[in-house]
Amino acid sequence: MSKKRGRKRSSGELSESSASTLYPDPDNLLGRRIQHTWREKGNVTKWKGTVLERLTVNSSLYMVKYDGFDCIYGIELFKDNRVSNLQVLSEKVVNNKIKVPPGAEELVGRAVEHLFEKEDGEKNEWRGMVLSRAPIMTHWYYITYEKDPVLYMYQLWDDYKDGDLRVLPESENKHLLPADRKPGEEPESLVGKQVEYVTDNGLKRTGLVIYQVPAKPTVYYIKYDDDVHIHVYDLVKTT
Repeated sequence: MSKKRGRKRSSGELSESSASTLYPDPDNLLGRRIQHTWREKGNVTKWKGTVLERLTVNSSLYMVKYDGFDCIYGIELFKDNRVSNLQVLSEKVVNNKIKVPPGAEELVGRAVEHLFEKEDGEKNEWRGMVLSRAPIMTHWYYITYEKDPVLYMYQLWDDYKDGDLRVLPESENKHLLPADRKPGEEPESLVGKQVEYVTDNGLKRTGLVIYQVPAKPTVYYIKYDDDVHIHVYDLVKTT
């Protein structure tokens, strides 16, 4: 059973890598292991992870899966002044092959109920939608959740095999999934559009639509200017 881990890391959580390092090249980071320091509000932490994607809508923005965390981060590795000592590691990306259980249903584009174990041992159900297979680490899946709509990444077949991931029937998932397109209907892409969002506290947030989900074309990824997380929204439903 997976454990749901928080979004924030503690100071000094990651140790220095013993692997040799290479000079970082912006055009040669995909699929590479990296490490760097992160300075924010007087705190310095060490981050280590795998570069999964470089966004075409903003070539400075990279999507990174950091070790010890389940959510995907969107960071301008060469522009963000909070990033320093960026290094490319010579170690290989681990992409362990997962055996798909016999008779298993296709997961991409499906609403699911995912059971997690909290640190105190209590079990917690999270409903969400499987968005796609992850790039580079292709035996993992991108997924988002109803009560925390940011981009997460898990090896879902392990939990499926153990009975901790259930594909929801259509009668239970209508509120989770966007409506399918009608035959021949192609909605205009919103990728590259600037967005503005006002929180319940009246705080205005601005951001950029960075990706459209092929399995559910009304669902998009948004990168807010004040946040390193990738947010997932059904923009057709919410506009």
